[in-house]
Amino acid sequence: MPRIDISNKPSPHSLKIKVLRVLWGVVYCTLFRLSPNPCRRWRAILLRSFGAQVSLKARVSPSTVITMPWNLSMGDYATLGPHAICYSVAPVHIGSQATVSQYAHLCTATHDYEDVNFTLYAKPITIEDQAWVCTDAFVGPGVTIGQGAVIGAKAGVYRDVPPWKVCGGNPAQPIKDRTIKERPTT
Repeated sequence: MPRIDISNKPSPHSLKIKVLRVLWGVVYCTLFRLSPNPCRRWRAILLRSFGAQVSLKARVSPSTVITMPWNLSMGDYATLGPHAICYSVAPVHIGSQATVSQYAHLCTATHDYEDVNFTLYAKPITIEDQAWVCTDAFVGPGVTIGQGAVIGAKAGVYRDVPPWKVCGGNPAQPIKDRTIKERPTT
């Protein structure tokens, strides 16, 4: 096997992106991360100040890790839970009333392992309205989670998921249809 040397490979990110990431890191570690949990609007404002298109009604935990907020959009009542990772090298869209639970990982970038230069490439992730990415699930680059779909705990999602399906496993597979039950009125 040939030995691959990537030690002298230049960064795929421009100087502007590197500077923005440093600035965001300072704001994240102080104003964002140390904010009390109920201060959701404050965190949305901080994200917006770095170019995110986040509803002021969105819920982002102070322990959520967001790599590049300028690539993040979130609808009304969209949630990024505690310790979720949003590796947003490419755009990430989380629709209205969609939930990304604790420790879930949204990963928009990977490397071409067959390329001698180990080239980084990124593809967007879309989580449509009312979808739920459960605890510790992984969503890979280029994936769309359909409206109302549920991704089970610890699932690995590498391909698009159809709307209103419950999926689990690694790789995630549809298990059953998701149905919403009406609550009885009292």
